Amino acid sequence: MIILVAGAAGPAGQAAVRRFTDKGHTVIGVDKSGAGGTLAVDLLDFDAVKKLARDIEAEHGRVDGIVHLVGGWRGSKTFAETKLEDWDLLHDLLIRTLQHVTLAFEPLLKASERGRFAVVSAKAAERPTQGNAAYGTAKAAAEAWTLAFADALEGTDATANILVVKALVNKAMREASPERKFPGFTDVDDLAEAIDGLWDTDANGTRVDLTRE
Repeated sequence: MIILVAGAAGPAGQAAVRRFTDKGHTVIGVDKSGAGGTLAVDLLDFDAVKKLARDIEAEHGRVDGIVHLVGGWRGSKTFAETKLEDWDLLHDLLIRTLQHVTLAFEPLLKASERGRFAVVSAKAAERPTQGNAAYGTAKAAAEAWTLAFADALEGTDATANILVVKALVNKAMREASPERKFPGFTDVDDLAEAIDGLWDTDANGTRVDLTRE
């Protein structure tokens, strides 16, 4: 399979790249930083994203999976202390990059015999707290966009689904804070496994809760 991982340089992205690479798939890792052997592509640059799609189409003709792991967080102690500059940042990271990728790659995903799109959301979208106003709103908007994308894929062999977490944890975080229990957190390797599992189902437009209590 041909798998595109957006946000591939982060811990979740690295876990997804490992998962699919170990299974022998062709993985195209993309990250603005270009770190870790990823392609340096600014997903806020729509022209650059469309060029990426054209390049992948020319080489492979399709995309079998798109894993959108571009993230970020900003918050405040109280609602009144919310900074709208934080909203601007989160809008770009969580919504605009998602829009660019889905719009550019829809034809390639539909060209797959079993295309899968996955985005990670957060429990904050369901029940935002006053300090999470901007973040929860951005995640909710990203979910709505993904569900619209899923509707566009109805009747094809491709699907789009949402994986919901409270927060993510990785090995480095556990080693840095061995006394912490990280209740409700989802390990990035478990997230990668759940993404891989999307090829075992035809479900489309679903929200899969990966919260670990």
